[in-house]
Amino acid sequence: MATELTLYSREWCSWCVDAKDYLTERGYDFTEIDVGRDRDAYKEMTELSEQTYVPTLVAGDEVLANFDTEQLEKFLNVHGIEP
Repeated sequence: MATELTLYSREWCSWCVDAKDYLTERGYDFTEIDVGRDRDAYKEMTELSEQTYVPTLVAGDEVLANFDTEQLEKFLNVHGIEP
């Protein structure tokens, strides 16, 4: 069973666009939440990640915040998360 992925992002964030493209191109299913439009989601993200930066990816119990695609690839591999 695939790990549920949630990507907290903002529309104008270039790292968020890169993360979405990376996940989509590799066949990952994920839920995207725009924290710029949803203040409750922003609060939830900050509680999960203990910071305010996007993108933030939540995969099961694991959190990766403020990352680039190289860090994302390593995170997915280390935690055995597959599409």
